[in-house]
Amino acid sequence: MADSMMSKAATMEIPINSNGDSRNLAEDDSLEQDLQQVMVSGPNLNETSIVSGGYGGTTEGIIPTSSIKGPVVRVNNDFLGNRRIPNDGQGSSMHHASSNSSMTAEESTRGVAVEKFDIMKKWGLNTYKCTKQMISERFGRGARTVDLELEAQIEVLRETKRKYENVLHLARALTNHFYSMVQTQHALGDTFADLSQKSPELRDEFGYNAETQKLLCKNGETLLGAINFFVSSINTLVNKTMEDTLMTIKMYENARLEFDAYRADLEELNMGPRDAVTMARIEAAQQQYQIHKDKYERLRSDVTIKLKFLEENKVKVMHKQLLLFHNAISAYFAGNQQQLEQTLKQFNIKLKPPGADKPSWLEEQ
Repeated sequence: MADSMMSKAATMEIPINSNGDSRNLAEDDSLEQDLQQVMVSGPNLNETSIVSGGYGGTTEGIIPTSSIKGPVVRVNNDFLGNRRIPNDGQGSSMHHASSNSSMTAEESTRGVAVEKFDIMKKWGLNTYKCTKQMISERFGRGARTVDLELEAQIEVLRETKRKYENVLHLARALTNHFYSMVQTQHALGDTFADLSQKSPELRDEFGYNAETQKLLCKNGETLLGAINFFVSSINTLVNKTMEDTLMTIKMYENARLEFDAYRADLEELNMGPRDAVTMARIEAAQQQYQIHKDKYERLRSDVTIKLKFLEENKVKVMHKQLLLFHNAISAYFAGNQQQLEQTLKQFNIKLKPPGADKPSWLEEQ
């Protein structure tokens, strides 16, 4: 009955005059009574149900509001759809926490950026000073710190390294050629042995040559072991020991260039006016000069020590390797198999058994 009354009230037109009074209010007493009855018998707000199926839908999906728990929702009287959730303090704290975390991340990022900028600034300033010093030295206008004795030793080392690299290149070429000859002797010995079995009239002659080639092949493999050991030792001396010393020398030369660059910068500042700004720059330049001077002297000492130990190591290694090379070559071409084997034992060289370089059955799988 309430629904029918609401439908009737919604479909009737109520004319209103300019003063807000009804024109035919006396004729609509029944309508007013119906509205009052609807308001009196209408549902309580605490018992209001939420219809999920829309207006005029079925009763399925109706959820009583008394079962909904949570924060109180204030309903605006002007517009029922505008609902505001009161501030319980948690949102404010979460907002402050997120703001603090974002500020911390921003400060951290800013600190990293500033640090990188300072590094790039120092690198650029150092590169500029060193480039300026290098160009001045090339054109003969800049003073250069020179240690005549140390420079001479460095030049001798570089020349020695070039000569030893040539020895290493020739020794590798000899190894390759001699390996090819040994392989040819091995194949020739197998061919002679096969022909000895298939040629009865020349069995003895083919047999002698087959034994000779096999013996030469065996001695050749022994000599190859000695030459390979010689090549390996020279390679270690040239490409590791000498190269390590040359890397230290390169660091020393860079430190020398930086030292001269900051020394020239300090001398240039000392020749200028002595105001407050200039004095501060002179003090900073003096600190940088001292830092690079200490670095230069430390690396110069390292180079001197390494050159001394390198010379001692080079003499020791080459004495052993040259003796090995001479005795092995002499014994091989003299045909003295016993002396050749004794030479390898003297230098603790162990030959790999035939087929040792080939992968095992498990490795092939």
